[in-house]
Amino acid sequence: MNIGIVGYGNLGRGVEYAVRKNPDMELVAVFTRRNPADVKIQTENVPVLKIDDAKNWQNKIDVMILCGGSATDLPKQTPFFAQMFNVIDSFDTHAKIPEHFAAVDSAAKNSNHVAIISVGWDPGLFSLARVYGNAILPDGKDYTFWGKGVSQGHSDAVRRIAGVKNAKQYTIPIDSALEAVRSGKNPELTTRQKHLRECFVVLEEGADAQKIEHEIKTMPNYFIDYDTTVHFIGEEEFNKNHSGLAHGGFVIRSGNTGANNQNNHIMEFNLKLDSNPEFTTSVLIAYARAAFKFAQEKNFGCKTVLDIPPAYLAPVDAAELRAKLL
Repeated sequence: MNIGIVGYGNLGRGVEYAVRKNPDMELVAVFTRRNPADVKIQTENVPVLKIDDAKNWQNKIDVMILCGGSATDLPKQTPFFAQMFNVIDSFDTHAKIPEHFAAVDSAAKNSNHVAIISVGWDPGLFSLARVYGNAILPDGKDYTFWGKGVSQGHSDAVRRIAGVKNAKQYTIPIDSALEAVRSGKNPELTTRQKHLRECFVVLEEGADAQKIEHEIKTMPNYFIDYDTTVHFIGEEEFNKNHSGLAHGGFVIRSGNTGANNQNNHIMEFNLKLDSNPEFTTSVLIAYARAAFKFAQEKNFGCKTVLDIPPAYLAPVDAAELRAKLL
């Protein structure tokens, strides 16, 4: 498979590294909004081009990986590129997935392409864990906890605020809530009772800190439903203490079986990640393989991880999967 990348930030670099570990794939081009001469990638003999040049590569790229942010990039980029390529994105604004799906589905079907959206670990692998939990334990409750770690989407959303030079946002599970769930108590928890959000922000010179703090804390879909703490710090402190990208989380399904619901069960799927973007892009690459297979079958349109057979993620055939992994 020939792979293209749109956007060369943390996700774009992660895709590049992930392609190297998959011998059935080759990186053939990187597209950027920046000056291509200023973008240095790690793979020799692969061109870095202006994003407008992508249209000239329609017959040279099997799957285009879109590495923009969910706040402002992907709602426009994914439908646009789905008109020209099979695409994968990591759109992670949960509340807006239905409308994003509809826009992308129309573009992909009209142009006979495959688009797989909202790929990653949440949404993505955690979505699968929730579906398995609900199907297997219909009498139960779902709980999803994220962190402690850096949320790329939330950090990006803060960085898009006027006057913000740089920012990191940490999602922090509330320990008492997590322990109550694991003990099988099935607590009723609001969004605010499950997580805290903590932001570390470097301001542009002359920026209004009070205004920016208010804008962060009242941002729909990102912060308004959480207790959020905002720290304004200098660039030196930011670079020293907030350069990492670790993350992780838990999906837990607590349910009952038996004639009198006397037997309790806990299903838990968890991740502990040294690099959120590098793990996310490893998931993107696996689903690029699925998109390629769907395109070969002419099964066009928009898909999510819930529509993809697990066997389509693997680089080996069904017989080998049955022999080694079933």
